[in-house]
Amino acid sequence: MTSTSTPGLVRFNALEEHAAFAALHEACASRTWAERLLAARPYATVEALYAASDAAMAELTIADLEEAMAGHPPIGRPKPGDPTSAREQRGMAGAPEELKAEMLELNLAYQDKFGHVFLICATGRTGEQMRDAVKERIGNSPEQEREIVRTELGKINRIRLARIVEED
Repeated sequence: MTSTSTPGLVRFNALEEHAAFAALHEACASRTWAERLLAARPYATVEALYAASDAAMAELTIADLEEAMAGHPPIGRPKPGDPTSAREQRGMAGAPEELKAEMLELNLAYQDKFGHVFLICATGRTGEQMRDAVKERIGNSPEQEREIVRTELGKINRIRLARIVEED
């Protein structure tokens, strides 16, 4: 990453408010997060945008986090026609059927315990790594898990922001 402005960042800074909000809301389903990033435009550098994203994520309420999580499909079941979730969950795409079935069971057990989908920054992870993570995290307390989810959302948001501001 550069410490200067990219053509994509210049374009993002110049977007009309509704278009910039739409791009941000597509990256993260939390309206609060998107509104905070929108309010801080223009960004001098990509790093400034990432720092604003991290700060906004740290301040999200439980309700804001729930809204953000609602925008994410379960691991192993990307939204049909959604290239973002398909790309991010690529590690499960070629997984054996047994692993996919196990992941479905684990997702359901996790959802029963915590009341939301298992959320992990899946980019670059194998199906086995995601399965192992859900097995490990299902033993967490709701408070521990909420902070892990906050961290994972922050990672996902950075990846999605990079796609917005680093593409030409």
